[in-house]
Amino acid sequence: MGEAANNGSNGSVAVALAGGGEEESQSQTTASVSSLHFVLVHGIGHGAWCWYKIRCLLESSGHKVSCLDLKSAGIDPSDVSSVLTFDDYNQPLIDFLSALPLNDQVILVGHSAGGLSVSDAIHKVGKKIHVAIYVAATMLRCGFSTELDLLHGCPDLSEYGDVSELEFGLGPDQPPTSAIIKKEFQRQLMYNLSPLEDSILASALLRPAPVIAIQQAKFSEGPEADQVKRVYIKTLHDRVLTLKQQDEMIKGWPPSRVFELETDHSPNFSTPFELFSCLLKASTSTLSN
Repeated sequence: MGEAANNGSNGSVAVALAGGGEEESQSQTTASVSSLHFVLVHGIGHGAWCWYKIRCLLESSGHKVSCLDLKSAGIDPSDVSSVLTFDDYNQPLIDFLSALPLNDQVILVGHSAGGLSVSDAIHKVGKKIHVAIYVAATMLRCGFSTELDLLHGCPDLSEYGDVSELEFGLGPDQPPTSAIIKKEFQRQLMYNLSPLEDSILASALLRPAPVIAIQQAKFSEGPEADQVKRVYIKTLHDRVLTLKQQDEMIKGWPPSRVFELETDHSPNFSTPFELFSCLLKASTSTLSN
């Protein structure tokens, strides 16, 4: 994978990984090698900006890319303390997918907690998704519906000490409305194998995340839940979502394919060419299925 991926900015690699233009007679509702549309969803505290390397590689290879800010994330102006439900937090993604032309489908990619956004979209607007790709992401069929879901899908950073800075927007006697990993822990936990310049960029742009909303992510199963193909990309040196947690989620809701990357929690920074390669392979390998 490494050699092919490191030529990722060359458009020819997209064709090579996609199988050289096979299945050109796909119906309008099926993505084609020449017209893949990637929708990239950030994780907790991040925004559309975190995909800059992947967006560059994909667009340089001729693909369409949409990077979204969820509510209160990135440059979205919403006050994080006002975002109290997951439906509200994820509404920008649902609105975007719902507004797509009738026969359009996308490659939906979620990183970290962005996996919850992907699962929500599968249940609500699954017909708009050609394949759903989870990158070091929380992949739970019904969200945080059980204690086991929380154990498998919610990061436990307690071994590192008091790593979170909390805000109490509803009052000091109420649960925290938002949280952000303290600056002194960000590189150690999220970007330990990433270039220093990327961790510095992230430190400048990270915003508190609406923890009440995210913790309340629970989904009612939609009619397309078992029709949307899912792919999981494991991150083997992840300090946020452990390998054991990733394996348990894969076991609990088996995807059609699993990739592995020798990376930290942020392959969009640490191994962008390898992630780019995985995204193309995951997207195009399902064209004839």
